[in-house]
Amino acid sequence: MLNKMVEAVREEGLRMLKAKEIRTEEKGGPEDVVTNYDRMVQENLERKLREILPQAGFLGEEGLRAPAQDHDGSCFIIDPIDGTMNFSRGYGRSCISVALAKEGRVVLGIVYDPYQDEMFTAERGKGAFLNGRPIRVSDRGLRKGVVMVGTMPYARELADRTFRLARRFFDESLDIRRSGSAAIDICAVAAGRTEVFYELKLWPWDYAAGSLIAQEAGGVAMNCEGSDLSLTEASSVLITNAAAWEDAAAILREVTK
Repeated sequence: MLNKMVEAVREEGLRMLKAKEIRTEEKGGPEDVVTNYDRMVQENLERKLREILPQAGFLGEEGLRAPAQDHDGSCFIIDPIDGTMNFSRGYGRSCISVALAKEGRVVLGIVYDPYQDEMFTAERGKGAFLNGRPIRVSDRGLRKGVVMVGTMPYARELADRTFRLARRFFDESLDIRRSGSAAIDICAVAAGRTEVFYELKLWPWDYAAGSLIAQEAGGVAMNCEGSDLSLTEASSVLITNAAAWEDAAAILREVTK
């Protein structure tokens, strides 16, 4: 099943690379946009994934809500283009994220960055991979780490806490980064390129696949309060390696209490 899902995602990644006449609309405001390709990729993925697992439900960013019909509640969780603002402006930091959940747990995860041709995959209990090769989180602690920051521009009521955290993490680490794609940032932690990712509000399609990839690479994936990530509603997100977890969690408790 994973190989068939990877093939479907790769085909849609190629569509992103060849995109022409990108049309952009506002959803909740000028910072929250959708393109014609977001809708096109999601529709194509729904069709292709339904052929792979016909009874599964669908949860997608662009208005896709279809309940599962099989006994284990299988559900595909799709972000057709994570980093839509980047995509709409030709800034190549965008990806496709697809997860498969069963009985409320993510069991398969795929994040594909077509611009770098990087296919991150994980199957629960079988490890995490980048283009077929195993990946692991780093063993660097926060002091020697790089922190990925998500700013959630369409929840600006969280901006003050977000940037207070950014300053604390900047003071306690080597540096901070922001790509504009949560899924790419999470996979950077999984691949050992960075040590921490946090964002105070994301939706399941932003992190479902990446969180499994990070966990299967030896990382920790929780919300900022230390509880399991939700697959049904918005959640804060903290992804780290094991070495940075305690220090990162302590900063979150300090700044957000």
